Amino acid sequence: MKILCPTDLTLAADIALTHAGHLAARTKAAITLFHVLTKEELAKGGQVQMNEHSANLAELAKKDVKVEKLQREGATLKQITAESANGYKLMVAGTHGVQGFRQSMFGSDMLKLVRDSAVPTLVMQSFTTREPFTGRIVMPVAPHDDITPLLDAVCIMAKAYGAEVDVYQILKEGENSSNTLLRNKQIMHQYLDKQGVKHREVNEPVPKFYEGYAERTIHHANTIGAGCIAIMAKASGEHKKIADDEKQEIVVNKHGIPVLCA
Repeated sequence: MKILCPTDLTLAADIALTHAGHLAARTKAAITLFHVLTKEELAKGGQVQMNEHSANLAELAKKDVKVEKLQREGATLKQITAESANGYKLMVAGTHGVQGFRQSMFGSDMLKLVRDSAVPTLVMQSFTTREPFTGRIVMPVAPHDDITPLLDAVCIMAKAYGAEVDVYQILKEGENSSNTLLRNKQIMHQYLDKQGVKHREVNEPVPKFYEGYAERTIHHANTIGAGCIAIMAKASGEHKKIADDEKQEIVVNKHGIPVLCA
């Protein structure tokens, strides 16, 4: 298995590398540390030493985690997206939330990156703990046609860390679940059963007018001490703009909970 870890040589990227290392050590995976050169770096010769990751790389070497360093010229998002299609199983990336990735990868751009990536992406923030993943994975029931890529990534994480999964659904007062949500909930249970991943169903009743899907999901995850939230990155159905805002809120959540996107 190969894990792609893009870096802009910042703290958030180094924390992402730490977590890529935790996962690689548990799955016998190799890591590609991928840097897209800036105009300033190109003007100075076109290669950087990645010294910002020296301590991290030394620790990974002690754990026999293989790390390949790769650098390339071009537009950051485009190059990362293109590299993600080169045989990787997962990408682990850091974001600085509303301040952006190297001040150009804003929260919305991170959402674009995880949508365009050829593989699921685990997103970290600059204040996410470096400690290994603990706690449950909260996976909201989504209305998408195909949730298999996310389920596959959730199972990789769950098996690697011995985590259990919350099949989480918000039940709005006066409304019934759509056939699509009911179908996908059943698919989630069956898929997790088949993969031998422990899980439970969590249905949270909410009033007709409530604070929103993102805030409720984040609150539940934080309350139970979840190690990760797993969401479908692409919007589905109507109210796309609202859905995008909610997904972005989860990706850059204030608690620094890692978010797995597919």
